[in-house]
Amino acid sequence: MKLLLTEHTEKLIEQGRATSAAQLEGQEEPDHMPVVKLFTPDANCTWLISELDPDDPDLAFGLCDLGFGCPELGSVRISEIEGLRGAFGLPPERDRHFRPQRSLSAYADLARANGRIVA
Repeated sequence: MKLLLTEHTEKLIEQGRATSAAQLEGQEEPDHMPVVKLFTPDANCTWLISELDPDDPDLAFGLCDLGFGCPELGSVRISEIEGLRGAFGLPPERDRHFRPQRSLSAYADLARANGRIVA
């Protein structure tokens, strides 16, 4: 399964551009809705990705949960996620049924309270 479809990539880059523009103008960064949820079916890892760096589309920003009980906001390379394999050798997948219900910061608050991403 392809992790990011063309429409995902376009939206993620658009949101990345909005963040970059806000940073350049010294304004508060937007609190984007995540665009995709990625997960490992056999390794307890989950990512809610909200943007891609427009200058380096392999570099994503989102809420990352590696299954250790301490999800955090940060950057991750899509190529690194694609290269991961869990205990049974299964590759990461995109949750085709994920529809964001809140902003990334709201998901982060909820994840910190629960020790894992709840989406």
